[in-house]
Amino acid sequence: MESKLIIIRGNSGSGKTTTAKNLQHHLGCGTLLVSQDVVRRDMLKVKDREGNLSIDLIRQITEYGKGKCEFVIVEGIMYTKRYAEMLNQLIEFFDHRVYTYYFDLSFEETVKRHNTRSKKFEFGEDALRRWWNQSDYLGVDGETLFTDEMTEDEVMEVILSQIENS
Repeated sequence: MESKLIIIRGNSGSGKTTTAKNLQHHLGCGTLLVSQDVVRRDMLKVKDREGNLSIDLIRQITEYGKGKCEFVIVEGIMYTKRYAEMLNQLIEFFDHRVYTYYFDLSFEETVKRHNTRSKKFEFGEDALRRWWNQSDYLGVDGETLFTDEMTEDEVMEVILSQIENS
């Protein structure tokens, strides 16, 4: 089986986790979803710092899916400064059968989207501002940017048209 890797990144509250879950649901059984928050916060309970344990575990879980799953989705904030080396290793490992997406939203739109989630009670605009990292592109060929104007449905349409027509 030739697996395809889908990388979805962006700031907190941008819509990446919702998109990744919707995509997994659409693609069906055997689609592996590797969420940075699940690995880092739930499984390992580590802070998102340089060299944290989650970086290697995300890579290992993602690599596990190659040849076993048609689609492997990895999603999270994954700041380029900390995660680019690992993500580029995955791109090589998946023989460049990779689709890379970045939610390139304004801070205002991110706050607006965050305020529609249940997590709005866990942290607010001040935390979002501290974590904010504008235009944190991975800078790989074919990286697709999603903007403020795009709806959830439009984002899904873009991803599905790219992965199903290749």
